[in-house]
Amino acid sequence: MYFEEDFVEEVRQRNDIVDIISSSVNLKRSGSNYVGLCPFHNEKTASFSVSPSKQMYYCFGCGAGGNVFTFLMEYENLTFVEALEELAGRAGMELPTRQDTAADRRRRDLRDSILEINKLAANFYYATLKSERGRDGYNYLIGRGLTPDTVRRFGLGFSDRTSGELYRYIKGKGYPDQVLKETGLFTYDEKRGAYDKFWNRVMFPILDRNNRVIAFGGRVMGDAKPKYLNSPETLVFDKSRNLYGLNFIHGKQEDGILICEGYMDVIALHQAGFTNAVASLGTAFTSQHCSLLKRYTDVVYLCYDSDGAGVKAAMRAIPMLREAQIRVKVIDMNPYKDPDEFIKGLSKEAFAERIKTAKTSFFYEVDNIRKEYDMNDPESKTRFMNAIAKKCAAFSNEIERVNYMEAFAREYNVRLEDFRKLVAYQSAQMVGIDYEKRRVTRQEDKKEDGISKTQGIFLTWITNDRTLYEKTKDIIRAEDFVDEPYHQVAEMIYSQYENQGKVEPAVIISRYESKEEQSLVAGIFNKEIRALTGDMEQQKAVNEVVRNIKKYSLDYRSRHVTDMTQLQQLITEKKQLQTLQVPFG
Repeated sequence: MYFEEDFVEEVRQRNDIVDIISSSVNLKRSGSNYVGLCPFHNEKTASFSVSPSKQMYYCFGCGAGGNVFTFLMEYENLTFVEALEELAGRAGMELPTRQDTAADRRRRDLRDSILEINKLAANFYYATLKSERGRDGYNYLIGRGLTPDTVRRFGLGFSDRTSGELYRYIKGKGYPDQVLKETGLFTYDEKRGAYDKFWNRVMFPILDRNNRVIAFGGRVMGDAKPKYLNSPETLVFDKSRNLYGLNFIHGKQEDGILICEGYMDVIALHQAGFTNAVASLGTAFTSQHCSLLKRYTDVVYLCYDSDGAGVKAAMRAIPMLREAQIRVKVIDMNPYKDPDEFIKGLSKEAFAERIKTAKTSFFYEVDNIRKEYDMNDPESKTRFMNAIAKKCAAFSNEIERVNYMEAFAREYNVRLEDFRKLVAYQSAQMVGIDYEKRRVTRQEDKKEDGISKTQGIFLTWITNDRTLYEKTKDIIRAEDFVDEPYHQVAEMIYSQYENQGKVEPAVIISRYESKEEQSLVAGIFNKEIRALTGDMEQQKAVNEVVRNIKKYSLDYRSRHVTDMTQLQQLITEKKQLQTLQVPFG
């Protein structure tokens, strides 16, 4: 959805970046800026800087940076539109309405109503759990080792044995049956009428990443079936696109994410301090789950049950995660079935050690594939070797493939050269081409990397020093910045100086939608430099940078010129390059 630039800018201006970031990061005043530990990578020394004057942040450690929109997009894993909506809400601003159809409005209203009802239901279940009617449920949770704080943190509840309590409560709030039918919380029967879908169950509210209740899971008290009952899919709930516990995950998880099978596993791990645990929602792991996880991490640890079903689930999940370019490790739960039992039986320290010694997904697969073959039978062993060779051939990264081939050859006492040939054969069978592809980095690209940095340094200088801009604007023009985004940024800097007499970095950053571009542009405004006036050595550095940018620009234009007059002009400018000087003093 498109929003006018004036509206986006007003939202940005009404949300002070220091206020927004300080709610998530402990900031301390340092001169004209604020500093703290970067939330996007692990560090012990603060390298994360927030500038009130520029209304932007930048980490000198990992290069993350941007304005208030970028921070929410990166920290909360939101899209630009989602970040805009949240910041507009904080500022008490309504998003401009588009021309919705009647069907669009009905759908939006229904979605809002379902979320409202889910919130009411969650509060109702929690209140029931804390009442006399919920004593059995509460005792069950405490008996499972949960603390009252954990019960409250996860909003756990209880659905009473009477199967109409919630329906009467919600109905009393004025919601019609045609809306209640869409929530998945009630069952409608011709004989019995409307009644609660969940009854006599411990309730687990399921929240999305914006902490909105989108569904529920219920664990029955006693031996009734099914043991666990989950909400059906609704307008606000898609099982394949949500994970239980994801609402507690913020920002990039450098230490990875733990993937479990059940609600209690996630809760037990969080209570033990492993707050990066999530679980799929009563459904098999999907490629959509992989895409969701990729937004938060590059490595996951599978904590599936140690029984046969858990092994099958892990073997299904590994290829999908690998396809999403997520590294996978598998935690050994033995001698226990799941993380909940493991922590109760041993300790959280023992579980932390299991994380450290988690097996790579490749060897986890190898160990389980091996169980299908008789290693004492030559023919069966050969089929096993071919199966593993196919696994190796599937690695697109050559270094990764070679490393696993070498590790497998050592582990199974196979001649590496023989196994390498087998992998090459399997690869050729799979794709019909030689599996080895070489990538050559052109020397020209390396040079362009260097000049890009030079362009960025100069833009930093003129942003911080208008005097330098005035001295150089007739020597270095916006079109002399050849590489992107430096060219676009230069045009905006020059335009802001000419039209308003100052540069507003946060406004420029807002022109870019992707987090990667915003961080790159933020870096342009945050080069660590000293003042440039009154220092002959620094003046020399400025002149050198100016000449380098100008030379690169002239070389680029020379390669693309088609007009003889323009060519003559370029020749003249190249001759003047040797004596080019910035007029200091």
